[in-house]
Amino acid sequence: MDEATAFAPGHVTALFAPYPDRTPARAGSRGAGLALADGVEVTVRAPEDAPDAGTAPRAGGDARSAAGTREATADPDLLLDGVPAEMEPVDRVLSELNAAAEVEVESDVPVGAGFGVSGAAALATALAADAVFDLGRTENDLVRVAHTAEAAAGTGLGDVVGQFRGGLPIRLEPGAPGDGRMDGVPARPRVEYVSFGELSTERVLGGDLAPVREAGEAALTRLLRRPGVPELLAAGREFADEAGLLVPEVAEAVEAVEAEGGLASMAMLGRTVYALGTGLSDAGYDAEACSIHSTGATLTRDG
Repeated sequence: MDEATAFAPGHVTALFAPYPDRTPARAGSRGAGLALADGVEVTVRAPEDAPDAGTAPRAGGDARSAAGTREATADPDLLLDGVPAEMEPVDRVLSELNAAAEVEVESDVPVGAGFGVSGAAALATALAADAVFDLGRTENDLVRVAHTAEAAAGTGLGDVVGQFRGGLPIRLEPGAPGDGRMDGVPARPRVEYVSFGELSTERVLGGDLAPVREAGEAALTRLLRRPGVPELLAAGREFADEAGLLVPEVAEAVEAVEAEGGLASMAMLGRTVYALGTGLSDAGYDAEACSIHSTGATLTRDG
């Protein structure tokens, strides 16, 4: 097969308690989030003269980073929205699958703004590469490869498993399939969002995680007492405050939505506010709107 395309939803983390581990497959987080119909589409192609996995040359130039906050080194075999880019989780996925490939990543959502673009790209790459190279991997195996790549790169601890499940996923135990455990809130609300820019996931995950973990566990306990969409937003709002992660422009937008009787919170980790229904529009913001992606990541085209 010459090429295949896969889609993975954007994932907004509402709350999380991080649990790093020396074994990346076991690393992860407990928490909850929203899988969005806006997401990432990845096309994987097998070049005619493909080098061994992980040996493709790298060169400088105009490039974007998956995290959006560090200088990237352009990869001529990877395009992000048409621009040569470095995406370490994608590179790690291809290396683990021993697949030398050309990769095109198209994102509906802002990069580095709390939508899990790096995790979505890694997961969709794994699904598409499996089809192109006829690898015969199971879904859980491919999710494990993508989750491990994301955790090892330091760009996320829970997006991949949520993006594969879809809906409003709850991460009950951290880690990839085989280690982690999932549940979900059975609802599919309309969501609006506004992004004010980037925030470094690596910087937060590389700092003191104890306050974040304590706030995340308390917020998850609150949600599990009464699982539902309003409680998901309220617990997320409480978590952002207690963990000390709420940035001023997001706090202002959240307060504006609440003043109109709506529910809103901050996307982890990004300078992004999300709200239920028409909450942001009602507060006077020019917001993007989308539905919840019920089914999670999937192969959309092969051959």
